[in-house]
Amino acid sequence: MVPTKIFLVKGVGTHKDKLASFELALRSAGIEKCNLVYVSSIFPPGCRMISREEGLKELRPGQITFCVMAKNETNEPNRLIVSAIGLAMPKESENYGYLSEHHSFGETAEKAGEYAEDLAATMLATTLGIEFDLEKAWDEREQVYKASGKILKTTHLCQSAEGSKLGLWTTVISAAILLE
Repeated sequence: MVPTKIFLVKGVGTHKDKLASFELALRSAGIEKCNLVYVSSIFPPGCRMISREEGLKELRPGQITFCVMAKNETNEPNRLIVSAIGLAMPKESENYGYLSEHHSFGETAEKAGEYAEDLAATMLATTLGIEFDLEKAWDEREQVYKASGKILKTTHLCQSAEGSKLGLWTTVISAAILLE
C-alpha cells in the first residue's frame, strides 16, 4: 500500500484521566473513530495534499488509518505544550518527500511549527542534493531550498495549549493522515 492522499489535523483535549485527555484531542482533530497506526516520516511519491474536510469524509469507524503523529501532554498547571508536523514536498512527483514530528515544552506554536517545517525541508534537501549552510537561519535556508527548483512546498501544522490550571491532563496532537 502506497498512500495517494494526505491531510493534516490537530487537536487538544483536557480531562482528569490521561487517556481520556488523549481521546478528547483525537475528537478535536476528528480522527477518534480510527484505529491509528503510527508510521515514520516519508511523504509518498505521487501523493497529493487534500483538505482536512475532504480527508475526514473518507474515514470510516474502525478503519486502520496510517498517520505520522506528534503528541505532547502535561498535568502541570500552566505548562506550555506543543506538537507540530512539518511537511516538505518535492517538485517532481515521482520523488518522495518528508514529514517531521516535533513536540516540546515552553515553546511557542510559531517556533515549534517552523522547527518542524525546517526539519522536514532539511531532510528533503539533503536527499535531493541541495547545497546549503546548516548554520544559517531557517528563513535563509528556506530561500535556498525554494530557489533550487527541487522543492515544491514546505509547510507545518501546530497545536499548542497551556496545562489546565486545575492540574487536569492536557494533550495536544498534530498529525498527517495518509489515505489510499
